[in-house]
Amino acid sequence: MPVGRRVDWAVGESGASDCSGRQTSGNLCPPVWQHDFPAGLSGNRAEHYEWAEQIHDDSGISSGAIIPVVVFISTRSVHGKPIYLDTQATSIMDPRVIDAMMPFMIERFGNPHSRTHQYGWESENAVEKARGQVAKLIGADPKEIVFTSGATESNNISVKGVARFYRNDKKRHVITTQIEHKCVLDSCRSLENDGFSVTYLPVKKSGQIDLDELAKAITPSTILVSVMTVNNEIGIIQPVEEIGKICRENKVFFHTDAAQAVGKIPIDVNKLNIDLLSISGHKLYGPKGVGALYVRRRPRVRIEPLQNGGGQERGIRSGTVPAPLAVGLGAACEISGQEMEDDLEHVTELSDRLLERVQKSIPHVVRNGDPEHSYPGCLNLSFSYIEGESLLMALKDIALSSGSACTSSSLEPSYVLHALGADDELAHSSIRFGIGRFTTKEEIDFTADKCIEHASKLRELSPLWEMVQEGIDIKSIKWAQH
Repeated sequence: MPVGRRVDWAVGESGASDCSGRQTSGNLCPPVWQHDFPAGLSGNRAEHYEWAEQIHDDSGISSGAIIPVVVFISTRSVHGKPIYLDTQATSIMDPRVIDAMMPFMIERFGNPHSRTHQYGWESENAVEKARGQVAKLIGADPKEIVFTSGATESNNISVKGVARFYRNDKKRHVITTQIEHKCVLDSCRSLENDGFSVTYLPVKKSGQIDLDELAKAITPSTILVSVMTVNNEIGIIQPVEEIGKICRENKVFFHTDAAQAVGKIPIDVNKLNIDLLSISGHKLYGPKGVGALYVRRRPRVRIEPLQNGGGQERGIRSGTVPAPLAVGLGAACEISGQEMEDDLEHVTELSDRLLERVQKSIPHVVRNGDPEHSYPGCLNLSFSYIEGESLLMALKDIALSSGSACTSSSLEPSYVLHALGADDELAHSSIRFGIGRFTTKEEIDFTADKCIEHASKLRELSPLWEMVQEGIDIKSIKWAQH
């Protein structure tokens, strides 16, 4: 399935009907889309299909109307854009999601909270349908889904909202891990400023938490445990079911940041004993600017709202729900649910292909995180004796990241890799390869070739690599301090 790019508007003849069946009188028809395969495909892989299949003769369009042909072509070869392998930062929007959203950006523009006319009813029905699509993907009740602006807001509401609602003289403790997303860690630091105590659990070298340590950390004053499902830097999958069981046994609320997991691996909030779960639209091939928060109703989880307003979304998140974005999130969830198995198989195959080629040709390449408990679409590799930033700059034909998009502008080594026990040298040499639904074998082979080429060149320039080649144990050297 290709990515989409709008290229033109079609003009119908006067008196003919457009693609929605309305009289055009020479007006603009709905947008025509040119769909591009992601970068890296050669020209002979271009595919075509005729939009005319969707606009058959019985639609009422006259023979003189423009019937566009939609062409699939390589983005990189035609537009000069890099191959996109930064899916953890944001995913390519699925064209089917765009198709679902478009009517609510053009003619179905009503406020979903306006209940006195058709425009509002249409939008409200669409939002509620989307709510059901999100709920179905995670095994929840639609009434348990709250629309937000994204996972950052969902995480803030969960961590701060729950802790503040249940705070009293005996309840002032929250537990999280050292490798959470910044928005969870900063929310916990905000709670510390409000007088809460926070336990930041370490992780094992594999990247997973120690369940015994979690159980020991829970005290009678503990309100909430927040542990992400899939880590955004190394792809490690936490033992969420076991964590949920421990929390339920101790009558502690369990929140998980599932932005990198929803739509990619199976999640059932009831089976996993999850009380709150954060979702991001643009991490599962949906639009930016929208997310969702699952809030359990039985037993009920109560939240102190972070903002005041009209009381929308059960009073948890006031503000007008953007119908087009909600519809896009719903469509993305439905598509991901239908294609999850195929997506996972595709991503696993490409991840294994890239890892095998790189490690076979370049010595001392370390995969960060336990491969047995990782999401394959997030492949984090450390290229020893090379600065990761230097390799990133050399790989200008490929869009990659050295870590979280929220912190990649910093030259500080990854706090996530440090938590796994990696030293500065290994942490500084890491690169994250984000493989997704639209990544192709050709792109992976191109990426592997470029990594092998540029990593070899950079090592030739490295005095450290020269010392390693001579058999010198670099870690045994006591470097002079200045």
